[in-house]
Amino acid sequence: MNRCLWASGGDELLRDYHDNEFGKRKNSDAALFEKLCLECFQAGLSWRTVLYKREAFRRAFHGFIPQRVALMTERDADTLMTNSAIIRNRRKIDAVIHNARLHTLQFPTEGSFSDYVYRFTDGAALSLDLKRRGYRFLGPTICESFLGSVGAIEGHEPCCDLFKG
Repeated sequence: MNRCLWASGGDELLRDYHDNEFGKRKNSDAALFEKLCLECFQAGLSWRTVLYKREAFRRAFHGFIPQRVALMTERDADTLMTNSAIIRNRRKIDAVIHNARLHTLQFPTEGSFSDYVYRFTDGAALSLDLKRRGYRFLGPTICESFLGSVGAIEGHEPCCDLFKG
């Protein structure tokens, strides 16, 4: 199979993620929130780094259940900064907790996060709207990558057999 260049090497976990998860629609609000958080942690790093730490992130952030993440305290964030199994960036940790708090306030009243996400076809527009809502650490590049990874826009490269154009 021809894959996107980032997944065409010998890394089995990265290949499996590409073939079975990347670019596929996620209808679960929880899965979308997790992916958005992981994209935040990926900023400035390779997706491979985040993928290999994904299970540790899930444990550290209570399965990325927004209601549980929203209850995390500054003390919890301090503890996460000592967790070598995750990416220890205080701005990113604080942003995920902050964003979870906003998420739990906004999306129960507005409907599903899935319906919200799939209205967007441009990372810059999603980033602008999230920033307007008070979200942090979600710039246009992160949002573009997020939209491609969850199948809202084409994320596969033209050389990839999964590219739909």
